[in-house]
Amino acid sequence: MDSKKVWSITKNIFKVVVTSGALYWVSRKIDFVELKNALADCNWWFLILALLSYIVSQAIASSRLNSFFKTIHLTLSERYNLRLYQLGLLYNFFLPGGIGGDGYKVYFLKKNHDIPGRKVLSAVFFDRLSGLWALAIIICALVVFMPRLAIPHVAAISAVVIGTISYYSFLHVFFKPFAKRFFQTHTKALLVQSFQTLCAIFILYALNFDGKFSPYLLIFLVSSLVAIIPSIGGGIGIRELFALEAAKYIQLEEHTVVLVSLFFYVISLITATSGIYYIFRPQRLGAEKLPSAAEVEQEIDNDNTNEEI
Repeated sequence: MDSKKVWSITKNIFKVVVTSGALYWVSRKIDFVELKNALADCNWWFLILALLSYIVSQAIASSRLNSFFKTIHLTLSERYNLRLYQLGLLYNFFLPGGIGGDGYKVYFLKKNHDIPGRKVLSAVFFDRLSGLWALAIIICALVVFMPRLAIPHVAAISAVVIGTISYYSFLHVFFKPFAKRFFQTHTKALLVQSFQTLCAIFILYALNFDGKFSPYLLIFLVSSLVAIIPSIGGGIGIRELFALEAAKYIQLEEHTVVLVSLFFYVISLITATSGIYYIFRPQRLGAEKLPSAAEVEQEIDNDNTNEEI
């Protein structure tokens, strides 16, 4: 067995261990009877609104990514790009190995649209970076409404202003084509995070919550960053573990925090399953057959080998 195969297996074992450990820790800290009662009493109409908000956020996210594709002169219709985006969402949850939905999209576009993989990868990378920027903006805005954190307003506002100017300057100097579309792409990024925040608000309403929303929303958004840690199943367990510990730290209702996280996970999973359609109808993506995970992983390994040579 070669070293690359060993490394791939090791990464997958690490993901399983991290996810299993996080889920076990969370299961020991929550009262399942209280969770069951909260689920029984929830308002399902607000959950439907939460689902719709999340779906809108993903539609905008797909359009945002397509704006980055246009920057590298990859012309895709919004409908076609949305289909590929749906498939990527599905693979972010279920694709075996260390590829993920983004890696799959890069390979698929490179193979089917005669464009260098590096260009597609750069578009996907800056798409993700714009999302992190928007997430940081909303987090800083929430910090202003949380005096209990004792963070001066000027610090949060300065972080937004200085961070944005530095970020844009970096793009303008080193990646000018992406800087030219900065307003368009980053407005969409703010809309994506805003609709996901609205999704969390509807979940809180569904749980009949009537307290201050900002602390719960802050934990919800920051836990999205924590979900970047390698795991399986779209980050299940990692987000909940962080949310639980953060709730203890700022003295919030732990079960509410965990339920918001779990409901959001289920909503994102339901939305992602729409990508299953394209596994059975790859013709809708202009392909007779979708490449397997093994093919994608082999191609990535070959690219890395060529770079080393």
